[in-house]
Amino acid sequence: MDHEIRKHSAKIGLSPGSFIYTGEKKVEEVKISVIDYNRQHLEKHVVNRIEDTFPYNDSDSVSWINIDGLHEVEILQKINEHYEIHPLVIEDILSTNQRPKIEFFDNYIYIVTRMMKYDEKQHVINSEQISLILGKNFVITFQEVEGDIFDPLRQRIANENGRIRRSGADYLAYAILDIIVDNYFLILDTLGDEIESLDEKVLENASDEGIVKQIHHLKRELLFLRKSTWPLREVISNLQREESKLIKKQTIRFVNDLYDHTIQVIDTVETYREMASGILDLYLTSISNRMNEVMKVLTIIATIFIPLSFIAGIYGMNFDTAISPFNMPELGFRYGYLIFWMLTVGIAGGLLIFFRKKRWL
Repeated sequence: MDHEIRKHSAKIGLSPGSFIYTGEKKVEEVKISVIDYNRQHLEKHVVNRIEDTFPYNDSDSVSWINIDGLHEVEILQKINEHYEIHPLVIEDILSTNQRPKIEFFDNYIYIVTRMMKYDEKQHVINSEQISLILGKNFVITFQEVEGDIFDPLRQRIANENGRIRRSGADYLAYAILDIIVDNYFLILDTLGDEIESLDEKVLENASDEGIVKQIHHLKRELLFLRKSTWPLREVISNLQREESKLIKKQTIRFVNDLYDHTIQVIDTVETYREMASGILDLYLTSISNRMNEVMKVLTIIATIFIPLSFIAGIYGMNFDTAISPFNMPELGFRYGYLIFWMLTVGIAGGLLIFFRKKRWL
C-alpha cells in the first residue's frame, strides 16, 4: 500500500495527461517487436525505433506491436501523436497501478488488465500491468518487462491454417485477453494444491504455529487475485455490450465465452477464500480442543489431589497428643500410616472410577 501511495505522490501537482512513468525501471532498453500477418503472409521484426512501426498502420494486414519497457516516455509521446491516442490514456499506461478497465474511443479501444505469474519458490503471485490499444488493424500492447505468457499465441499466429490468421485485430485482442484469463486458472490450480496441503497439515499436526502464517499468506494472495479478476469481469461485460465498429459480431461470440471463463475464475477464487477461512477455523478449533484436553487432564489431576491434600494437611500438623489440648488418637495408632495410604489410594481410585463412568476420561 505504501508503494502505491508513493507512485501517486510522484504526480502530485502535475496537470492531467502528464507523461510521467510512475513505475520502476525494470529493463535497460525498451524492446519493440512487431508481428504483421494476414492469411497469406507473416512477418516478425524487432525494431529499434517506434517510427518503424508506423507504416504498418496503413496496411491491410493485422499488426501486433508489443513494447517491453515503459521508462522511455518519448516512445509513448510519439505513439500519442501518430495514433492520436488521448493523453489521459498515455498517462494511464505509464501509471502501472491501474485497476482493470476498458475505455471506448472513436478509432480505438483502450484496455487495462493484469498478467500474473506464480512464483513457486517464493509462493507469491507476481503481477504486471498489461495495457492494450485495439485499432482497426492493429493491437499495441505495453509491458513493463520482457517475457510474458503469450508464446502459445505467437505459435498460433505462426500456423497459417489457424483461425487467428483469418481474423482481424479484434480477434487478436480477444486472444490476448483469453490467454491472460486462462493463466489465472493455472495459478488457481497451484493455489488449490496449497489449500489441500494446508488442510492435511492442520489435520495431522495442528500444533504447528507456522500453519497460521501460511494460511494468512494464502488468503492475501487470493485477495490480491480477487482484486484483479472482479474488475476484469466489468471489462469483458462492457466489451460484450458496447456496439463498437472495431468489434465484429463473430468475435462477440468468443468474448461471451471469455466472460464465462472470467466468471469461473471469480467463483473459484471465492470458493478458495472460503476454504482458506475454513482451514483457519479448523486450525483454531483444533488448538482449542487440544487446550480443552490439556485442561481436562489437569483438572482431573487437581480434583484427585484436593481430598488427598486435605487429609495430608490435617495429619501433617504433627500435634503431639501429650501436649495438645485436643486428642488426635490416630497419631499414635500402630497402623495409622498404613491406613492413611489405603485411604489415599481408595479415594484416588474411587474418583478415577467415577470419572470413567461419567466419560470424563
